[in-house]
Amino acid sequence: MNKWSEHSPGHKQEQAREETARLARLIDLHMTRDGTSAARIPGLYFNRYSQPEPSDYMHTMYWPTIGIAAQGKKIIRIGEETAEYFGAQLLVIPVALPVAIRTVQASPFEPFLGVGIYLDPDKIAALVPKVYPDGLPIMENRSAAYVLEAEPALIASMSRLVACLDDFDDNGLLLSLAEDEVFIRLLRSPIGVYVAETVLSGSSIQRVAKAIDWLRNHFTESFKIAELADMVHLSESSFREHFKSVTAVSPLQYQKALRLQEARRLMLSGERDAITACRLVGYVSDSQFSRDYSRFFGSPPSRDIAKWRQ
Repeated sequence: MNKWSEHSPGHKQEQAREETARLARLIDLHMTRDGTSAARIPGLYFNRYSQPEPSDYMHTMYWPTIGIAAQGKKIIRIGEETAEYFGAQLLVIPVALPVAIRTVQASPFEPFLGVGIYLDPDKIAALVPKVYPDGLPIMENRSAAYVLEAEPALIASMSRLVACLDDFDDNGLLLSLAEDEVFIRLLRSPIGVYVAETVLSGSSIQRVAKAIDWLRNHFTESFKIAELADMVHLSESSFREHFKSVTAVSPLQYQKALRLQEARRLMLSGERDAITACRLVGYVSDSQFSRDYSRFFGSPPSRDIAKWRQ
């Protein structure tokens, strides 16, 4: 086989299909029931769904993560941005984001199978100088999340990480190497610079990440954009611009998503009724809460909760 054929697009696509099929078999061995489940390796998790979900999106919080759809297809919506996520594709979410997600291609014979690992900021920070010894190049056209074709080598590294579940006799040595390989290959990917920036002290992306952490811990509180911008040492205009580019939403929209998701969780768990949940998440107006809830989830609180309980 000559050098050109080894690196031709067709050969790379075939490699990606083969590595994805191998990864799907590994996931299938370790994830036998539908749902999302944490693996014994810290930070690693699996997805399995045997049928498409209803027309409604599942709203949830995604922590910084890298995931691979080994089989089946999902649609992911963040803010106004929507992307399909399927076969041999890589999903990277560099900061914590509220997302809407829906399985659209799955069956009992070919379920959706996915694997993900949470981004470890300490590990990534230690690897950045090794991957970028001359410093980070400038990256433009940022996005809140990325779906891109995964390199065969990255898919293979994820398979090696999953395979470590079957070998715990090496005192974690191979596991540590496998985790490092996944993160190194991510940093070397087309969006590696953006991932690196999230752990780079003083970068605008890391400052937005700090603002996100504050919002997650204080989402019931009112705040002013200028005060939050000052907290992370950015001008108000620069903060608004960077926050939107990182999350696809404004700070107020981000807070609203956190409030509504928590209100829904409280009602679905049976712990609170709509009025109580409304107050607990920071709303002072019942009518405003109902309007926001209907726009966000597609139905008013009472109808939405009744539907999901059924």
